[in-house]
Amino acid sequence: MADYQIPAQTRIGHVHLKVSDLQQSLDFYCGLLGFELMMKYGDQAAFISAGGYHHHIGLNTWHSKGSAPAPERAPGLYHTAILYPERKDLAAIFKRLVDAQYPHITGASDHGVSEAIYLDDPDRNGVELYWDRPRTDWPTDESGDFTMYTRRLDLEGLLGELK
Repeated sequence: MADYQIPAQTRIGHVHLKVSDLQQSLDFYCGLLGFELMMKYGDQAAFISAGGYHHHIGLNTWHSKGSAPAPERAPGLYHTAILYPERKDLAAIFKRLVDAQYPHITGASDHGVSEAIYLDDPDRNGVELYWDRPRTDWPTDESGDFTMYTRRLDLEGLLGELK
């Protein structure tokens, strides 16, 4: 088994988050970020999607209803990354967050291979909203291997995509 490598077509299908208040999370993920509610299990769980898939994100209160957020300095999920198809789409959701005066935007970075907006959901679960540059535009080192970095994201330039 030492030679095993996961198939290249493998994708992460969905993430399932423990939340303290299902409606508050639906207001964030569906109301603000624009996901579609696919199904609910009463007031305990919901499954949401982009584009009609059965679910990209599951939300549940099975072990977390009314609980405080997980400690920042403890093992767990760092963030859920939501990949947008085009830079213009990232610009549109960023403008939506700004227009809504969403108070929990935690950062914005240019990683060379991608551009990202970082924020926290109502339970302080990290969320990355990003788009990937075309692979041909990824930065490379002197050996031709791709390399990543973290630089300040040009937010004005990003919003310029909407003009």
